Amino acid sequence: MKTFGATCALMAGLALGAAKAETVRFWYHFDNPENPMSDLVKKFETANPGITIKAENVPWNSYYDNLYTSLVGGDAPDAAMVKLFAQPRLIEMGALEPIAPRIDAWAGKADLLDNLIALNRGSDGKQYYLPIQYVVLYLYYRDDLLKAANLSPPKTCEDFRTVAKALTKAPETYGFGFRGGKGGWDQWGAFVLSQGGKLEAGGLSNPQAIAANQWLIDLFQKDKVIPPSAPNDGFQEIIAAFKAGKTAMTIHHIGSSNDLVKALGDKVSAVPVPACNGKSWTSYGDESLAIFASSKAKDAAWKWISFLAEGENNVAFNKATGQMTVTKSGSKDWKLHERRFVDATVNSLPFAAVLPQNTATSEFVNTAWQTAMQQALTGQITSEQMMKQLEALFKQ
Repeated sequence: MKTFGATCALMAGLALGAAKAETVRFWYHFDNPENPMSDLVKKFETANPGITIKAENVPWNSYYDNLYTSLVGGDAPDAAMVKLFAQPRLIEMGALEPIAPRIDAWAGKADLLDNLIALNRGSDGKQYYLPIQYVVLYLYYRDDLLKAANLSPPKTCEDFRTVAKALTKAPETYGFGFRGGKGGWDQWGAFVLSQGGKLEAGGLSNPQAIAANQWLIDLFQKDKVIPPSAPNDGFQEIIAAFKAGKTAMTIHHIGSSNDLVKALGDKVSAVPVPACNGKSWTSYGDESLAIFASSKAKDAAWKWISFLAEGENNVAFNKATGQMTVTKSGSKDWKLHERRFVDATVNSLPFAAVLPQNTATSEFVNTAWQTAMQQALTGQITSEQMMKQLEALFKQ
């Protein structure tokens, strides 16, 4: 009878364990063939034997189409990588699980870099996203050119203009490689949004914002410290010009650093973008993790995503993405990029910002800014006309 009782107890225990076993479906996107996800899954499952992680690498080009379709169709994953531009739509769909209480109770919160939680907060004031990686824009400079001219990296916009003028030896060299084509709004933001410009009604047509925009236009039209090609220059053009010594300074993030070091070695360095009238602004590039409200395994999903945001796990995750770890501990011993670029990134985070999360911002980023900036640089419209044209997007 004892044997029979023990067998029954064992069977009951197994049944209880089976009932508690959970599977977390997780979507992510990695382009890097050196994908660490299987190792992270194995490590997590070993530490959490009741949870199975089903991780699916979804191609980036169709990532959000697939995600929205799965949410509407009732076949969404439990958790996924997400970007801030998608958050308004996901909130509107009621698709996101608020996770602020989980973050507050999580031991890993203390190791997150300052400002990351606030940057990822939803427009409704709730916290749905857990940061997993990030980049911020900073100022790249040709250290060899500055040293040859006995100049220091600029800390203010006044310094920046002085250095740019001193280093311009047109047509061989220009002080600043400005991205006037698609995607250049974040360079523009460092000089205009830092001086009071805001993407809202009245936020771009005020005298301070118009003057700040005119200052940038003058760098091109009057000071001629920006190459003539700037109105059409995109990412590839500004990086190629910087490598070739055609420009002495440009603005981008740590994702470019290894390529630049390969080409230039110690001739390239970086500092935070200059402060204009005592204020700094730089663009924050995000990637986070979220749990979906439809999940039947929210506790297990939280264990998984918080695992990915912790210490050495987050470092391993970001070795595959080329972006920065979200942890203080990982940042101190970061090996993927050289220290000067890590420092420029971390030191920029306190004043990093994101644009408003709405449809007007999407139009601003994707089409409107580029068109208006090109027209202003080439003299087709004034600074005031450009700013009023862009502000009109946010009055609707």
